[in-house]
Amino acid sequence: MGLTIVWTDFAKNELRNIFQFYLYKVSFKIADKISEGIINHVKILSDQPKLGPIELSLEGRYREYRSLIYKNYKIIYWINTAKNRIDIIDVFDARQNPEQISRGV
Repeated sequence: MGLTIVWTDFAKNELRNIFQFYLYKVSFKIADKISEGIINHVKILSDQPKLGPIELSLEGRYREYRSLIYKNYKIIYWINTAKNRIDIIDVFDARQNPEQISRGV
């Protein structure tokens, strides 16, 4: 049995924003496909929590943050060993200014 995956409110909100963007700009089908793709991609972390590399732009923080890439999105997470879970902190559009990556951390 793998680790539980928990989405923070911030990460859930970012996922909603991604969905809304594609819903407005493209279509429901595309918005749903991208959102579901992100959610399903994250599930692999349950059994392979160290799959994503350490996020170098967030080094030196209290926690060791890692990232997983899905299309243009960087999914920021940390392994919460005390609670036997993966905490998804942010879903970051990698086309943005990289300095904004610390916004949800």
